[in-house]
Amino acid sequence: MAQLSQIEWTDTTWNPVTGCTKISPGCKHCYAERMARRLSAMGQTRYRNGFETTLHHDLLEAPLRWRKPRLVFVNSMSDLFHDAVPLDFIRSVFSTISRAESHIFQILTKRSTRLLEVADALPWPTNLWMGVSVESAAYVSRVRDLQRVPAAVRFLSVEPLLGPIPRLPLAGIHWVIVGGESGPGARLMDPSWARTIRDRCNAREVPFFFKQWGGVQKKRTGRTLDGRTWDEVPDHPQQSAVLA
Repeated sequence: MAQLSQIEWTDTTWNPVTGCTKISPGCKHCYAERMARRLSAMGQTRYRNGFETTLHHDLLEAPLRWRKPRLVFVNSMSDLFHDAVPLDFIRSVFSTISRAESHIFQILTKRSTRLLEVADALPWPTNLWMGVSVESAAYVSRVRDLQRVPAAVRFLSVEPLLGPIPRLPLAGIHWVIVGGESGPGARLMDPSWARTIRDRCNAREVPFFFKQWGGVQKKRTGRTLDGRTWDEVPDHPQQSAVLA
């Protein structure tokens, strides 16, 4: 089961795992948790457990049936490297990615320690982009872990950006996404925080993608930074085929 995504930097979501638990301040107003509880209340069977981590074995090979090449965000409703997800299940997800070579798969995790621990036990196909979420300078260690993972493309989702990150590590990083928090209770992002990261990316020739300012009504605040949109993406051989 694939769902078209409104996330600006991807096409489709694929959720062989749903549900998660909070581990850092960036999780405080988790959009996935809100959505999962709403879907559970509507009687959606895949969310019968609410936001409890749940494996969906029947969805493991779904991308193999998709004909049109696309960018696929893996587990937008969970974290593949959650402790409740067995290594064998993670291997099955990576196996499907390896076989569905016409698509590009994007995985994000806040659990970079486990990612690094199991990296050697996983295949790393070239159509897999691996990323970590970093919400403030207190969590740049996640970037250090990612830098040691043998992914073809390594990227950062700096969203929600909750504080300044003056020295965001960028060695071996191929893409940076920045965004403010959106939805109920959204914490404001200082424009200088976003500009600092943009300027650092520009100086090191790392593609920069500005996703949104956020806020309670993110459509009103838009996604332009200093008068333009920033939609840069990694220079990856497969990217042009997917976007064609």
